[in-house]
Amino acid sequence: MKVSSSGKATWTTSVLLAFLHVFIAVPARAQAIIEPPFGLRWGDTPEKLIAWSEKHSLDLNVFIPGDQPGLRVLKINARKGFLPDSPASAVEGKFLNGGLYEMTVDYADPAANAEMMEERYAKLKKQITLEQGALLPNQQRRVVEDQFVTRTESFHREPIRGVFLLIAWTEVEDLLRKSREARFSLIYRNDNFREELEKKGEGK
Repeated sequence: MKVSSSGKATWTTSVLLAFLHVFIAVPARAQAIIEPPFGLRWGDTPEKLIAWSEKHSLDLNVFIPGDQPGLRVLKINARKGFLPDSPASAVEGKFLNGGLYEMTVDYADPAANAEMMEERYAKLKKQITLEQGALLPNQQRRVVEDQFVTRTESFHREPIRGVFLLIAWTEVEDLLRKSREARFSLIYRNDNFREELEKKGEGK
């Protein structure tokens, strides 16, 4: 999380990477992998997410890291408001050697204060717990820098080894202006499939 001199918080991938141990969940009884959101499936190509973005006239950004030519990161967000049929503001898909192995769903709302976002976060945590079982706590942090207090926490489920669901919360408090901003993310990851995709790339 970086904070500019204007007091605005900028969400960065590094915040989530600090928690990344985890991602998709399934009911303990069923022991079946839940597919990613928005109608996608593990291993889908980027074209499917691109087509969904075009269908709903959403903004799309593609990132290809120079040191990982097999990786494609697609970030989609609505110019105003939320994603179709969702309270989420953005979604990011990671594709390795042409196959989807991770998705991040971001929940942010400029019109909502920190208290409102905290209620939404608690509601989503409760929903996940009811559907998937108890969430395990991950790392919790509190950092004070330049009159800004950044608090982060995350919880996860890993009912099947290598397949995770993570919910991460980030809050930034401006001590000078006495204001708070907050957002959270739900992250799905299939490390088992990622390993298969890595082998696929090695076999080229």
